[in-house]
Amino acid sequence: MNLTKRPIMDPEAPNRSTGMINGRCSNVLNWDDIAYPWAYAKYKRMLANFWTPFEINMAQDVKQFPQLTAREQDAFLKIIGLLALLDSIQTDYAGRVADYITDPSINALMIMLAQQEVIHNHSYSYVLSSLVPKAKQDEVFDFWRNEPTLRKRNDFVTNGYKAFAEKPNVENLLRSIVFDVILEGLFFYSGFAFFYNLARQQKMVATSTMINYINRDEHIHVDLFAKIFKEVLNEYPEYRTPELADFARSTFMKAAELEIEWAGEIIGNDIDGIDLADLEAYIKFYANVRAHQLGFDRPFDGYRTNPLRWIKAYEEVDLGKSDFFEQKPRQYTKVQVDNGFDEL
Repeated sequence: MNLTKRPIMDPEAPNRSTGMINGRCSNVLNWDDIAYPWAYAKYKRMLANFWTPFEINMAQDVKQFPQLTAREQDAFLKIIGLLALLDSIQTDYAGRVADYITDPSINALMIMLAQQEVIHNHSYSYVLSSLVPKAKQDEVFDFWRNEPTLRKRNDFVTNGYKAFAEKPNVENLLRSIVFDVILEGLFFYSGFAFFYNLARQQKMVATSTMINYINRDEHIHVDLFAKIFKEVLNEYPEYRTPELADFARSTFMKAAELEIEWAGEIIGNDIDGIDLADLEAYIKFYANVRAHQLGFDRPFDGYRTNPLRWIKAYEEVDLGKSDFFEQKPRQYTKVQVDNGFDEL
């Protein structure tokens, strides 16, 4: 079934939408009259998470970057280049999906998501402009063109998005969301582990703080797309097929393989504090987590617990608007205790 774009205004339709996709709605957003009650809680969470790169003082990182080993510097820059590409793709993809979301509250969340991806991209520019000359910045932002392993894994996701962009129908939307969850919920994670490992050695703490803000946003983004995925299947149960489950399983397994290959090449066993075998297990663990989050069986037998126990102090903490690593309070609204992290 093809998807219909959301009209700018439909005076004959109700304000409360009749469907996530291919529904009818006036396109007037009234938060007290929405079809998906979970959307308002998600909206509050995304508001509370607001941040900008300007909040992060890079002075200490500027001093420390030249003191990193050559291997650490190389991995640092290549991972930043990877993240910049992925978030650029994600900004565009979110806008394309939003065009076909016929619920105004979910469309609003998609626009907020895209804005957060723009901030993520700005943060990578902010980090690089603090640490390296302009010529090196340009080189980092072109890594995706010249690194074969990086190109292969990125083509894997972009080709998955391409089918939806060229032929927007229900099946391609569902499949593209699988790729979205891989991009935001798996392909970032070996890179995140690298930065958190530096932070636990008291290296590049400001960059790692920024990465934690991004990590926190990505948790919310994955959960949002998982909810959209399940709502679409609830409204179109005929698409809940063994073929879709097989597609999800094989896609998550291939994604994990590509992420492990990338991690082995960029991080390997040459970075103090990271064991490659543990990192591979960590990637398979997250592939299981994300597949299960979408409602599918876990693709890898075992791998039910996080092998990088130390990383929980970094990736699962709720920073609110405090700098977790430096413990300096910031004058922003704190996320409340009942922020729902246990529900992700």
